[in-house]
Amino acid sequence: MLLLLLSYLGGALTLLSPCILPVLPFVFARADRPFLRSTLPLLLGMALTFTVVASLAAVGSQWVAQANQIGRWVALVLMALFALALLWPRLADHLLAPFQRVGARLSARADAADAAGRGGAGTSLLIGIATGLLWAPCAGPILGLVLTGAALHGASVGTSALLLAYALGAMTALALAVWVGGRVFRALQARLGLGDAVRKVLGVAALLAVVAIGLGWDTGLLTRLSTVSTARIEQGLLDAVPGAQPSPPSMMMSASAAAADAPLPMEGTLPALTGATGWLNSPPLDREQLRGKVVLIDFWTYSCINCLRAMPYVHEWERRYRDHGLVVIGVHTPEFAFERDPRNVMKAVQQLKVEYPVALDNQYAIWRAFNNNYWPAHYFVDAQGNIRAHQFGEGNYAHSEQVIRRLLTEAGQIDLPAPADPAAADLQGVAAQADMGNLRSPETYLGHARAEQFASPGGQRDDTSFDYTLPAALQLNQWGLAGRWTVSDEAAQLQQSGGRIGFQFHARDLHLVLAPGADGRPVRFRVLLDGKPLPAADAGADVRADGSGVVDEHRLYQLVRQRGAVAPHRFEIEFLDAGVQAYAFTFG
Repeated sequence: MLLLLLSYLGGALTLLSPCILPVLPFVFARADRPFLRSTLPLLLGMALTFTVVASLAAVGSQWVAQANQIGRWVALVLMALFALALLWPRLADHLLAPFQRVGARLSARADAADAAGRGGAGTSLLIGIATGLLWAPCAGPILGLVLTGAALHGASVGTSALLLAYALGAMTALALAVWVGGRVFRALQARLGLGDAVRKVLGVAALLAVVAIGLGWDTGLLTRLSTVSTARIEQGLLDAVPGAQPSPPSMMMSASAAAADAPLPMEGTLPALTGATGWLNSPPLDREQLRGKVVLIDFWTYSCINCLRAMPYVHEWERRYRDHGLVVIGVHTPEFAFERDPRNVMKAVQQLKVEYPVALDNQYAIWRAFNNNYWPAHYFVDAQGNIRAHQFGEGNYAHSEQVIRRLLTEAGQIDLPAPADPAAADLQGVAAQADMGNLRSPETYLGHARAEQFASPGGQRDDTSFDYTLPAALQLNQWGLAGRWTVSDEAAQLQQSGGRIGFQFHARDLHLVLAPGADGRPVRFRVLLDGKPLPAADAGADVRADGSGVVDEHRLYQLVRQRGAVAPHRFEIEFLDAGVQAYAFTFG
């Protein structure tokens, strides 16, 4: 109930955001008509359309996204005709006769119905459905929480209910605005005789809204022009309700460990592993085959820096206890699209020397069965198939090994080898543990779906080739692009050679998830630090001493590792060839 209330309040706050501006002309165009027969059906149509489309799109189905794009263009055509009908009703009747059931005739039919006292609710509902396809609300913390949960755990009645509550909150705020606007409209019409003029102004505004939506300004420029920080208000609401906001499913750091001698609780039973789309290093495994074994389930993805830093410890446990009844199963659940390719995962498994079974969880079936939210995540299962402990994120390695030893002892294993010494682990390259004392830069995505702190003038242009420039100065954790790039939801792809990415960071290590172009050709690059060639002493594992390197695989690249004092720096990477795809920065 609390989440429903939060979703409703989050939707109501949408009225304070510029993201609502493109649809306001269509809503206010009916402000002078009876509320119950005109405005209410329109708002309900918007709410229902948004709920249905968002529920389907949240599960990530490509055909749904494509259908929604087609629906938006159809809706744009209908809204353009509706706007023309506001401007020239008689001319529209003659020129747009084939569309008499939609578009231009919508307004005329609604007017006739209102005048005759027949209502016109069906027409208003149809306009609301079309407007709902155009509405792209800003994904603040509350809506982002709902959509992220839906994407990771699948569509459900609960998810749709939260989305509907969000939409109804927005509709309530709009209804209040329309009520006020309607009173103003009627006052102008009665006292100044400006009804026709106001109608034409709304028609022009509606046409401009169609143009803005068609050019993508509704989700781009308007979002960045926000003068009211609704995100801060929403975050305050989430913070005020304990348990309302789970930690995000991203590359997280360590959690505190339980006392070493505390009893291990029963956290559930090992779910079925039948949802895997494939297996590496092993035939498919099921619960019955694992009965009698202590099992460590390791959720990971191969471009995740936190997973890579935890992996040496998982390898050591598997090597040390495999002959004493421990089975380690890596569940590879992808974050980016390229991690769904079994060939990429197979190559990563070979390079990382993963010898234990790996389940490919491309459909998030095992992830959802565990109700998991994190990379990495370790679940410890006893010989009876019960989950007895878990570890989310990096760290607590000694405690995790102690859990393994206790479960092996419960299973009757004796003469276990001595525990490993975490301090003696040979950690090279990206596996070296993060310098937490100097880590002041967060994981940062470059795709427009999750991008933050983008500072290039004009902002990001979604899914459009655009010539970007880097600002002369960047604040801490701001970043930008230079050159011709196309920014998709997941990544930024360089269209011409010579493009650059800049980031003002404060951390010992800087990593960037990169991939070559669609043709697979390697992309050369060079790294600069504070405008100068990267010093050889600070070159990451994937950079030569002269600051150059090559992107030839889909993976995480370590570009900077400072060996001396750690301080804030301006990082820039210049690509000497076109085609590179950049996904996310991570730091250590």
